[in-house]
Amino acid sequence: MIPLVDLKANYSSIEAEVHESLKRVLSTTAFILGPDVTEFEKEYAAFVGAKHCVGVANGTDAVELLIRAAGLEGTDEVLVPANSFIASALGVQRAGAKVRFVDCDDDGLIDLESCAARVTKQVKAVLPVHLYGQCAPMEHVERFAASHQLLIIEDAAQAQGAKRANRAAGTWGFGAGTSFYPGKNLGAYGDGGGITTNDDATAKKLRALRNYGSEVKYLHPEAGFNSRLDTLQAAVLRVKLKRLAEWNALRRAAAERYVSLLRGVSDLRLPRVVESNEHIWHLYAVRVPAAVRDAVMKSMQTAGIGVGVHYPVPIHLQGAYAASGHRPGDFPRAEAQAAEMISLPMYPELSADQQAQVADALTRALATA
Repeated sequence: MIPLVDLKANYSSIEAEVHESLKRVLSTTAFILGPDVTEFEKEYAAFVGAKHCVGVANGTDAVELLIRAAGLEGTDEVLVPANSFIASALGVQRAGAKVRFVDCDDDGLIDLESCAARVTKQVKAVLPVHLYGQCAPMEHVERFAASHQLLIIEDAAQAQGAKRANRAAGTWGFGAGTSFYPGKNLGAYGDGGGITTNDDATAKKLRALRNYGSEVKYLHPEAGFNSRLDTLQAAVLRVKLKRLAEWNALRRAAAERYVSLLRGVSDLRLPRVVESNEHIWHLYAVRVPAAVRDAVMKSMQTAGIGVGVHYPVPIHLQGAYAASGHRPGDFPRAEAQAAEMISLPMYPELSADQQAQVADALTRALATA
């Protein structure tokens, strides 16, 4: 079996150091907002190139707290791509603002023509998603946002280390939310998230919001939440962060091998690196004809290849957003990609021999289908 993501292989490579880090936290019993959280926040901010990082409980909370810190609520709307994980929309909704869905482009990144067609007087922010490890077209997003006086709130959950025009994901807007879910390029051993921002006042507000609205114990000048990055998770993330640049480079090498192995295969569309982007390949998602996608996946799974779909149902067609009134055909590119995508195994430890097996299984499955 070649898994879609191999967390065991990753753990084996850092096992001893992780155990020492966890023992350090256990011996000090600083389990909530301990020193490792503070140090990780500094280290991750430096890695991204942002002034601040605020550790929170998960990526959904990261988006929600950013929306709250921006003061968006009630009739305020946020433009959100329909082809993301549902957390991108839920974070907006939970904060009390309204989600206004938009389509993606052929690379799965936010489509600014769709944004322009969907913008209203109530739209106050745009939430570009850096999908699969590749940055959205942020210089264009900046111009669009400026022309409509919108805030930019990035969803950088899949882009830890990705860059556009040599500028990192997580540094372009009012703030950026990320997730440290175990399968991310920088994943914890449980849930975790973070927010990066260059604004001192925003960082100060976020630190209060994540901790019951308090900066001083037992003093709560505003209502907040219990959304703190766990110290044990921060200790794990510090071990992993030291290796993240190397691991991202290994993912890029694996992506290049896939191109060599799969270039020219009939009925197969490979992902591309958009000009000016430095991709970190959180996922390697290929496209096949919708009519054969499920059969291809079943054939590969039978051959022992772990594959997945990110994401099989666009957010605007999820039952959770039935009240939005959207129907199939509203966002055709997001819907087409949902029907055609297959995510292939991708992780730093993936070997050339394993990729050859994946490519062989995919080629055979397409020929059979």
